[in-house]
Amino acid sequence: MFLCKRLLSVVFRGDMQSIIRVIFISTALVICPGGISVGQDKVLKMSTTTSTENSGLLDVLLPEFKKDTGIDVKVFAKGTGAAIRDGMDGNVDVIFVHDIEREKKFVADRYGTKRFAVMHNDFVIVGPKKDPAGVKGSRNAFEAMARIARSKSGFVSRGDDSGTHSMEQALWKGSGVPLEKKSMDMVKGGSRTTLSFEHPQGLGEWYYAIGQGMGKALIFAEEKQAYTLTDRGTYLEYKFGRKEGLDLEIVLQGDGKLLNPYGVIPVNPQKQPHVKVDMATAFAEWLVSARGQGLIAGYKIHGHQAFFPDAIPDVK
Repeated sequence: MFLCKRLLSVVFRGDMQSIIRVIFISTALVICPGGISVGQDKVLKMSTTTSTENSGLLDVLLPEFKKDTGIDVKVFAKGTGAAIRDGMDGNVDVIFVHDIEREKKFVADRYGTKRFAVMHNDFVIVGPKKDPAGVKGSRNAFEAMARIARSKSGFVSRGDDSGTHSMEQALWKGSGVPLEKKSMDMVKGGSRTTLSFEHPQGLGEWYYAIGQGMGKALIFAEEKQAYTLTDRGTYLEYKFGRKEGLDLEIVLQGDGKLLNPYGVIPVNPQKQPHVKVDMATAFAEWLVSARGQGLIAGYKIHGHQAFFPDAIPDVK
């Protein structure tokens, strides 16, 4: 900082030639920390659920955010559990995820500054046209999962500690079918973690836990002509947004238990002093502003609305 002050004092002396001033100003902008916005790194690191990327929503939001603020966002798309761990470890500046109970705990444990309620969509159960488990005759997600288990029809689980995986486990628990507990070691971002989850009997026979994101789970379910639980946005993108399409249909939707809220949380600099909390907060506030909420409300996948704004539900 002392060197910066000396450089700037030289720049503004009346006896310096203009060419020398330009040289000194350029040098000062490069080496002076803070205070001079041109020299700052305007790149924000964000961990987010795969659904925000797979659905195409980020391809709409992030260029507009950069246009408004000049800030680039570097995206790390993964399951919600892994995204939250990124925030806890200080690997990113902000998280954008969909598991409200874990989001609240993240803030309560002071890893995040505040949860901003951004939007919601819903989960749907998709499966083959033949619907071998007879799921279409049910209006209740618990009953639908029980029918799949009783018929031993194929079911593909993300098995990746994502928000979708958490919802799936809640549905299995509510279905009343016998469950078993499974623990497995996973390597995420270079670090090893142990993932524990419950699943119906039949792992590897009719129930497939693949440890992958939503897009790969949908493709695997199509190959197996199996059922899976998916967020609506990713399903719409894979069904209507690709030339290959997707040979799976929605067999259950509309159960209130399947609501899927998303929140954005800046990482707390009291835990991770190096994070760019000002830019993270700017991003969160932009998402819940009329500008961000309007873009979310207006985003459609081949005529189908994929997400619904929560901060300003009636945004125009």
